[in-house]
Amino acid sequence: MRRIWRVSSSTLLLTLTMSVAAYAQSGPPETLEEVIVTAQKREQDVRDVPSSVETLRDEDLDAMTAAGADVRLLSARVPSLYVESSFGRTFPRFYIRGLGNTDFDLNASQPVSLIYDEVVLESPILKGFPAFDLDRIEVLRGPQGTLFGRNTPAGIVKFESRKPTYETEGFGRLSWGRYNQTQFEGAVGGPLSKDVVAGRASILYQGRSDWVDNSFTGKDNELEGYQEFAGRAQLLLTPGNEFSALLNVHGRDLDGTARVFQGNMIKSGTDEIRDGFDREKVFHDAANSQEVKTIGGVAKLDYEFEPVTLTSVTGYESAEIFSRGDIDGGFGGAFTPPSGPNGPVAFASETADAIPDMDQFTQEIRVASNGWVKTNFQAGFFYFWEDLNIESFSYDTTVPGSPQNGFATQKQETNAWALFGTVDFDATSQLRLSGGVRYSDDEKKFSAERTQDPLPGFLGGVGPLPEVTRNPSDSEVSWDVSALYAANEDVNVYGRVAKGFRAPSIQGRLLFADSLFLANSDTVSVANTEKILSYEIGVKTNLMGSRARTNVSVFYYTMDDQQLTAVGGATNVNTLLNADKTTGAGFEADLEYLATPQLLLTAGLSYNKTEIDDPNLGTVPGNADSLTVLDPPIETGSSVVSINGNSLPNAPEWVINATARYGLPIGSAGEGFLHTDWAYRSKVQFFLYESEEFQDAYLVEGGSPERAESTSTT
Repeated sequence: MRRIWRVSSSTLLLTLTMSVAAYAQSGPPETLEEVIVTAQKREQDVRDVPSSVETLRDEDLDAMTAAGADVRLLSARVPSLYVESSFGRTFPRFYIRGLGNTDFDLNASQPVSLIYDEVVLESPILKGFPAFDLDRIEVLRGPQGTLFGRNTPAGIVKFESRKPTYETEGFGRLSWGRYNQTQFEGAVGGPLSKDVVAGRASILYQGRSDWVDNSFTGKDNELEGYQEFAGRAQLLLTPGNEFSALLNVHGRDLDGTARVFQGNMIKSGTDEIRDGFDREKVFHDAANSQEVKTIGGVAKLDYEFEPVTLTSVTGYESAEIFSRGDIDGGFGGAFTPPSGPNGPVAFASETADAIPDMDQFTQEIRVASNGWVKTNFQAGFFYFWEDLNIESFSYDTTVPGSPQNGFATQKQETNAWALFGTVDFDATSQLRLSGGVRYSDDEKKFSAERTQDPLPGFLGGVGPLPEVTRNPSDSEVSWDVSALYAANEDVNVYGRVAKGFRAPSIQGRLLFADSLFLANSDTVSVANTEKILSYEIGVKTNLMGSRARTNVSVFYYTMDDQQLTAVGGATNVNTLLNADKTTGAGFEADLEYLATPQLLLTAGLSYNKTEIDDPNLGTVPGNADSLTVLDPPIETGSSVVSINGNSLPNAPEWVINATARYGLPIGSAGEGFLHTDWAYRSKVQFFLYESEEFQDAYLVEGGSPERAESTSTT
């Protein structure tokens, strides 16, 4: 059974697993397993990595995905990590240590990079690829600009799928719950030619019936259903001791519902939901649908010379999306007589956004030392290319049939390349020093135009807007230096200083931009490069004879020219801003404890304090009726309010999480176990300005799926 506060769900879970496993032979573990990560692009014990790294593995991932969750399942499951979306089951927005981006444009960039099987997924649509058949998820907190490059000033979320092996293995997992929530996940793999070719195929199905009634149309169970299929096929080739190739093809097909909004749902002057709110009932007069298709491939080639290993990683991704929804969350407009809790709304808004075509190509070539004694290094070249086309539509819900009444396009081509190198050496038997540097060059070619204006002339419409172009470019040097000191065999202490950056970004949603409010030259905004300098110290320990493990880190950062998104306001246009300075400070702590051979406990805690430091920076709040804005005007009589001193949007100060797993043997076949996971995040503001209404006091999520596992030796 699984229960989630605010988003209630109940799930019965049945799991059958066949694998090559040691449990039946050796029994439950007496100590914690070693945690191997690739945070520095080579396999290492997590205790030997001089930065803040957290992993999710095995049963933790199985439990969190059991009820059909998308990648937002990671939210608050790791200290300092928060994930949200206003776009449905795609377009997740990641925040690490308070740094993220609230922009919902399909062209939006984010300071948290997502790496899936060593390929960066830059588009926010690609970042929603489902989490299935995973070996682990690594969360790298803090700037990662040296090895991973552009757009990683906050950190990285790194997915590693289970790879093919030369042992026959597989599993199948089926769950079913409320609203016909169904999930099937399965994989099979093994040798195709002994010691030469191995393969693995993985599939995922997630589905749910519609469960939200539309009282405007009178139709029950009209919204919030979906069906999603995803798959991955991998081939491992090892024709000799020196060469190996790992080929990966993957895809996704989602047919579902865009985010369902509810208008007029917050009590003025409070952050409380209005009386009579029913999350299973809306009043919508507009269409709702969402379709996402992606396909991609990865080729990783390794060639081991005696002193070094040469690695090539080639990635290609393609995506299409169409998403249409009732953005006003109700029906009618200010001219419509009141009728029902979701109407009338301030103004009618039915829109759709689409990516008819998006292609991304990446290539990395690197050389790394191969098992040297005191010194190790990596050096390489990276290339990134993306071609993106976006279409934006508006529909007139005041006319029967909701005909299209607005259309705009965006086109963007990105070219980026980088050279990087890192080195670490043992200064003494206990002290390891590391350093790295990366030179990056980034260029964008952007154009946008509107061919159909959704606003009539008497409301300020000016008709089509001619093509607007922007071509920002920049080059930056990012670097990091660190030291790791082994106080003894169980305690490692580290310190790290790192510089990272996010490349210039563009906001070009001009569908509703009109010269009644702003000049044509302002309809497309560009944010300059943001730069971060981060300081971090930490301690990583093994305790109680390797039955307990702790990681604690303390950090402070300053960011210059942070890219911020001012959402809406009087102009109904998103605008990019650069804050002169932003500061952040806090800590993270993780604990893993094997209380008994059967009982494993984990806990995490983080505190993040962020603050915008720019006395001249302000924004225009939304124009909702009776909005209670808490920020002062930037000057007397101005509609612009100061955001100086505010925390960043969607940046909770506290994140707390905990899991517990209790296992019992089932004869010689394996074990059955109970697993529960809980997560809490504190208050967040939704926008750059602060108001009583647009905030959320806290969020708690928890569950306890049950699982039985069988093992056999093949």
